[in-house]
Amino acid sequence: RDYISAIVAAKEAFSSGKTKDVKFRKQQLQKLFKCVRDNEVRWCEALKKDLNKSKTEAVSAEIILVNNEIVTAIKNLDQWVKNEPKKKELATITADIYTRKEPFGTCLIMSAWNYPFLLMLAPMIGAIAAGNCVVIKPSECAAHTAKLLQELLPQYIDPTCYPVIVLDAKDSADLVTNNRFDFIFFTGGTAIGRIVMKAAAEYLTPVVLELGGKNPCFVDDSCDIRNTARRICWGRFLNTGQLCLCPDYVLCSQGVRDKFVEEIKLALKEFYGSDPKHSPDYGRIINERQTLRLKKVIESGAGKIVVGGEVDVKERYVAPTVVTDIPADSAYMQQEMFGPILLVVTVKDMDEAIAVVNSREKPLAMYIFAKNKKLVNKILSNTSSGGVTVNDVVMHYVPHSLPFGGVGESGMGAYHGKHTFDTFSHRRSCLVDGNPEFFNSLRYPPHSQKKLSIIRLVLMKNMQKP
Repeated sequence: RDYISAIVAAKEAFSSGKTKDVKFRKQQLQKLFKCVRDNEVRWCEALKKDLNKSKTEAVSAEIILVNNEIVTAIKNLDQWVKNEPKKKELATITADIYTRKEPFGTCLIMSAWNYPFLLMLAPMIGAIAAGNCVVIKPSECAAHTAKLLQELLPQYIDPTCYPVIVLDAKDSADLVTNNRFDFIFFTGGTAIGRIVMKAAAEYLTPVVLELGGKNPCFVDDSCDIRNTARRICWGRFLNTGQLCLCPDYVLCSQGVRDKFVEEIKLALKEFYGSDPKHSPDYGRIINERQTLRLKKVIESGAGKIVVGGEVDVKERYVAPTVVTDIPADSAYMQQEMFGPILLVVTVKDMDEAIAVVNSREKPLAMYIFAKNKKLVNKILSNTSSGGVTVNDVVMHYVPHSLPFGGVGESGMGAYHGKHTFDTFSHRRSCLVDGNPEFFNSLRYPPHSQKKLSIIRLVLMKNMQKP
């Protein structure tokens, strides 16, 4: 297969030491920045063809975020790569101790189709900054973006160190099961994530898995229902609901449910007009297979559809849909929606809402809408998720200072900004001995009580009890 030779060449390039040079890394990142900037129109066109993304959404939710990642890496790389001195102890007081940041080697990055530009390039930036070679495998489902990545990246960055390979599902499975990499970074669904992790375990390859889950929204009676509904509406129907961070289901009391639903209806009309199908700002499902999946969920899920429900498979259109009166065993609650379907689950209070969330797998994100700080802290203290945004949705993804990742079934590992550089760097512990031989002789046989007394004094951090 052609991609095998690309992997071999990337491994040879890493062995040459080429990518370890910090100057080379910066040059590659600068060229990548130029690739993004020079071809913005073409990136937007590809995203429009794949997902019907508007230019505003493509630029604000993908292109700008990639630009920011590159700029952050270039500006901070000299500091990031420095050795980190570590605290000395009495036994090593004369030694030089520190950690080095070293690249893992040849890494595989497999991205998802829902944000095919951002989710491919964001982790790749950190991998390049850390000095790795990278085998770049975009999702074949977002075919236009994948093809453009394969066309443009080799024109700007080193094609041997950073080959782009576009494969079908069968060859993609072969890629991870029959090839050895030094690190694997995967973004996608939990089922494929398990396959990737199982394949990585064969060689004890470290992995980062960016998965998903059903992200809950706690909506307390105290919150501003109008603002809450507008923010949830934006987050749920962003990219037509095809976002791992989308609020999946709302937990609220009977007292605010009807008002919340009415505000969602008003927000939908404001955002997408009376007919979202003809709105230039409302996207499409990635393919007919996913559209049929959502159609089946809508038709088979027990619950009351209060907004939307229309599906046009040929057009890959699923209307913004809101469902209430959902039983716990409904098809709606058995899977991540990953589409424009907002579920509204009624609870008697926030304690019951916490119990509902804790009865499920840990989500990638959690959203809390409440004015009461004690309630917010109570929810945070009694639940677990990859990340949290309070009184908004999705926005904890944006700051580079925050690591982004899941927990449990929603994933493992994290990235963004320096966190991406750290993820793709092996921290090598180093001690350069400076002890005179007199001190070293204390550990050599023959042993004696006198030596032991001195060793005890040197090695014990504190002679007192804790």
